[in-house]
Amino acid sequence: MSFYNHKEIEPKWQGYWAEHHTFKTGTDASKPKFYALDMFPYPSGAGLHVGHPEGYTATDILSRYKRAQGYNVLHPMGWDAFGLPAEQYAMDTGNDPAEFTAENIANFKRQINALGFSYDWDREVNTTDPNYYKWTQWIFTKLYEKGLAYEAEVPVNWVEELGTAIANEEVLPDGTSERGGYPVVRKPMRQWMLKITAYAERLLNDLDELDWSESIKDMQRNWIGKSTGANVTFKVKGTDKEFTVFTTRPDTLFGATFTVLAPEHELVDAITSSEQAEAVADYKHQASLKSDLVRTDLAKEKTGVWTGAYAINPVNGKEMPIWIADYVLASYGTGAVMAVPAHDQRDWEFAKQFDLPIVEVLEGGNVEEAAYTE
Repeated sequence: MSFYNHKEIEPKWQGYWAEHHTFKTGTDASKPKFYALDMFPYPSGAGLHVGHPEGYTATDILSRYKRAQGYNVLHPMGWDAFGLPAEQYAMDTGNDPAEFTAENIANFKRQINALGFSYDWDREVNTTDPNYYKWTQWIFTKLYEKGLAYEAEVPVNWVEELGTAIANEEVLPDGTSERGGYPVVRKPMRQWMLKITAYAERLLNDLDELDWSESIKDMQRNWIGKSTGANVTFKVKGTDKEFTVFTTRPDTLFGATFTVLAPEHELVDAITSSEQAEAVADYKHQASLKSDLVRTDLAKEKTGVWTGAYAINPVNGKEMPIWIADYVLASYGTGAVMAVPAHDQRDWEFAKQFDLPIVEVLEGGNVEEAAYTE
């Protein structure tokens, strides 16, 4: 019985592919085109981890299959070498980032080739290459010229020890950073934003044309997060202040019995009474130590603090207490919600927790036991 001699066979063919540019993307316009793009790895470690070949194997199989069907396949590879991982690795090891990035890329490339993946290395990109990032800078200037890039003050996950903000995905459930295990606090910071919402309708419409599974398309629809509803303005009693709430159910306004602002909302300090100032300040600090994921967990205990202020319900003139609660995020919507506890389960749980009024406006169910949301 003969065995597959991978040490002899694989280097032979990998060498042949490299020498003859076997997987180079052609320019034959008569062939149908297929583009297979992997997520480029961060070359901030000494080598690939097991998750890299897991995904790359799938796209390699698909790319080879499409070539066999006669497609002109574009299957490139590159290196996402800018950013926090490379910077932190440089600080942790004391190495020059340019030197170790080049060394790591060489090793990553060796490992990828040893796995026999069919990349077009003539299309290799490196995000630290000026010939690459000059185009990302050019794209930014065009977005800015069209009003799609703007500055705004938004809450970020700030890590003092790292001297930078990190993504929600990099915050662990215990409120520390994935890299280094340092405390993460929510901190308002002025930064550049891209107005992706301007494309929400087009993105949603184009999903219907994609040959993807419905589960993936639903995930994308939820990520885009388009909602149809109305903006409602609430005046703050005894002041010239007001705030706007977006609601998908303006028909339930008569059942709104309180409002909730994000702890970071710009109005909070301005409307908080002197009697409630200490409790509000303490709650704001505690909320700043939690990630968005923890704050919006539906299963967590509802917490909040009354600001001492009241909003006026615009449809019936009734006074509604204004609370702050960490489940409302300043970065989502307007950072304020009108609470209709009879017909929203989260509002119902909050109302029960703090003994707030529950007014039924839609028939059905028993709102003493749970919100009626049909």
